[in-house]
Amino acid sequence: MADSRPMNGDEYIESLRDDREIYLYGERVKDLVNHPAFRNPVRMTARLYNALHDPDKRDVLTTATDTGSGGYTHKFFVTSYSVDELVGDQRAIAEWARLSYGWMGRSPDYKASFLGTLGANADFYEPFADNARRWYAESQEKVFYWNHAIVHPPVDRHRPPDEVSDVYVHVERETDAGLVVSGAKVVATGSALTHYNFIAHYGIPVKRREFALVCTVPMNAPGMKLVCRPSYSATAAATGTPFDYPLSSRLDENDTILVLDKVLIPWENVFIYGDLSKAQLFTGQSGFVERFTFHGCTRLAVKLEFIAGLLAKALATTGTADFRGVQSRLGEVLAWGKLFWALSDAAARNPTPWKNGALLPNAGYGMVYRWFMQLGYPRVREIVLQDVASGLIYLPSSAADFKNPELRRYLDRYLRGSDGVDAEHRAKIMKLLWDAVGTEFGGRHELYERNYAGNHENTRVEMLFADTASGDLERHKAFVESFLDEYDLDGWTAADLI
Repeated sequence: MADSRPMNGDEYIESLRDDREIYLYGERVKDLVNHPAFRNPVRMTARLYNALHDPDKRDVLTTATDTGSGGYTHKFFVTSYSVDELVGDQRAIAEWARLSYGWMGRSPDYKASFLGTLGANADFYEPFADNARRWYAESQEKVFYWNHAIVHPPVDRHRPPDEVSDVYVHVERETDAGLVVSGAKVVATGSALTHYNFIAHYGIPVKRREFALVCTVPMNAPGMKLVCRPSYSATAAATGTPFDYPLSSRLDENDTILVLDKVLIPWENVFIYGDLSKAQLFTGQSGFVERFTFHGCTRLAVKLEFIAGLLAKALATTGTADFRGVQSRLGEVLAWGKLFWALSDAAARNPTPWKNGALLPNAGYGMVYRWFMQLGYPRVREIVLQDVASGLIYLPSSAADFKNPELRRYLDRYLRGSDGVDAEHRAKIMKLLWDAVGTEFGGRHELYERNYAGNHENTRVEMLFADTASGDLERHKAFVESFLDEYDLDGWTAADLI
């Protein structure tokens, strides 16, 4: 493909007009791009695609494809071979995250965490290595939007997958055209907005070959269905205005139950099948974990910058910004943000050598992020609730109240902010902050950040296992032994001590 380029925003929107089966409130969504639940999230995503064509952002966001096409792509879709390239990846991730103010966790570059590994690591997927190479090339050429569904539903998790075959994703039969697959996954966040869904297993060992499947499914594949949770965007459109729900109304990615009902997966869309060992090794050897934690850490750092700035404005409008205790906690919010920036920087600047000369972001710092995000984000939310307190609900019900002439004079007087901030602007700040921490959208984001990178025990245990496997824990123990060796019951054994 000569002079390939990513799709732009209009082309992205048009690409969603297909026969995908999405269900919300008992009905099939007929027109995704104009449905109240999806129309503004779709258009926020289109912003990302348009930015790839913006001359002011091209240098930060894009790089040449490595497919010989002569085109360009988002930097994170290409395998990195140097620290400078990883730092460039970080800046590209952050630039896109700023366009959604850090609130879109599953933007297209999220799954580039996996897609960008396929070039250097294609041989891992033998006998499907050619599939990996093809998807690596095609995805970067157009900057395809993938998502994934890799976790089994919370049903009978105490039993092995093969005993829950009525629920868990598995191959029903093999055909010349491909694999016929059925089962469900949880939760396919943002998948309604994507082009492809990536299917794999995580967390529960598989013992039968029909469960050993890693593949991709186009969103309009016959038999694939998404059953959506309640839509915050649709609710915002029905009950308020963007003034009342500025985040919910345009940045709800929606989380869905993904159902495969005898879906045909063509052989060219298969990465792993039937190889129990390879299916188990996928998480650790695909490079995905190192890169998705790098992406998530960078995106969260941007999000915390937004929350810190918003909190500072809210405190100023309430007149408490100069209270020492309040200042100390705003400082804590800023510190959490800088912690995640530091981890992102460290992961990029201390990479791990990988396959065929490629580099991965340092997994150690990614694991630290996975743990601390579970502490940091709830703590930041707690600080907002604690220090802004009643200011978050000392608000009119709707933007319409400001348009009622009988109410407006009272609102202007009694809802004004401190130091000359008028009532309308104060309400605008507080409604945005409440949408960030108090609405269903805000509550869902705490749940998301807590569990995004794995359950609270796994993130800790996996850090222990990783340090054990790398020898770091033994080195730490040997460090202590060197101290213990310097004395015994008779005194110092070190020759230089008296």
